[in-house]
Amino acid sequence: MTRYAAFLRGINVGRAKRVSMADLAGLVERLGYREVVTILNSGNVVFTAPASLRGDPGPRIERAVTDQLGVSSRVTALTSAEVNAAIEANTLLDIASNPSRLLVAILSKKVDRRAIQGLVRRDWAPGALVHDGRAAFLWCPDGILGSRLAKEFAAAIRDDATTRNWATMLRIQAALRSS
Repeated sequence: MTRYAAFLRGINVGRAKRVSMADLAGLVERLGYREVVTILNSGNVVFTAPASLRGDPGPRIERAVTDQLGVSSRVTALTSAEVNAAIEANTLLDIASNPSRLLVAILSKKVDRRAIQGLVRRDWAPGALVHDGRAAFLWCPDGILGSRLAKEFAAAIRDDATTRNWATMLRIQAALRSS
């Protein structure tokens, strides 16, 4: 059995793409996953995949969300080990003083890595951007909404990433550990 975190992109932001976390948890359980827990209201689901369910659960959940809940949302699933590796790869902790302004972008397998590298090479001071494996880390010290880095990252990556702040990532990691 493998523990996973699934990250749904763009749900429950404003009035668009509203999804009840209870409905989402029920959907994931009906797909055969166990120990399903949602974290916050922003589309984070932690669950265990039994050995009988092989392969990446992201596309399976994505199809079911569209078919059963009527909402289109990219779903990226990471194993517990991948979430831990992403958290350990964050090299911005010594400059990031506010966890709500430190974003972790969970990257889909389809993301254009050249676009990310082009962004990484740029000077974002006083912010910063680093990339490692399945995650990119964006430090937006003056806030996310007005951040040039956050805007340009979103434009370059489009729907091939979904972001969570650092505090949320730590909550997801804790949920993955408790089962």
